[in-house]
Amino acid sequence: MKSKLITSRFIFITSAILIASVSRLFPHLPNFTPIAAMALFGAINLKDKRMAFILPLLAMFVSDVIIEVTTGFGFHNTMVYVYISFVLTSFVGFFVKRNINFFTVLAGSIISSILFFIITNFGVWAASGFQLGVAGLGTTYILGIPFFAPTLLGDLCFNAVLFGSFYLAQIKFPALQRVN
Repeated sequence: MKSKLITSRFIFITSAILIASVSRLFPHLPNFTPIAAMALFGAINLKDKRMAFILPLLAMFVSDVIIEVTTGFGFHNTMVYVYISFVLTSFVGFFVKRNINFFTVLAGSIISSILFFIITNFGVWAASGFQLGVAGLGTTYILGIPFFAPTLLGDLCFNAVLFGSFYLAQIKFPALQRVN
């Protein structure tokens, strides 16, 4: 018998990702967002790899559209780099999924923050037309350093909320536990 796609586990995970994406719509520190946490949480917990990419990407895209419509700042010339880092974070999640525990999720969160920093700052430099060559790239990374702390703290915070609430929910509601 085939297992059905829509389970209580799937609904919980999807709802958590959607709620996290909605949090982007509220005032927050620059880069203190659930972006990497959504990708990591989805990749680790969704059984279907396609859904592990599609659901977090869709949630992020919809929140970007809402941000664009309401503020005009949802889309920018480096957005493709944000989405690339998002997809790569999903791959980090697939790796973490092999041995899920506090330390691997923590490491995945830190790696995701670093990936986001490297990729998006490269994107800022690329969007500038590669100004000043390699020196310009170095300057871009240096100027990006103040944004790394809120990125890391946001990733750690949102991962703690997503993974922590899911862990507690699985204790309270055994139907949410992974079935192989």
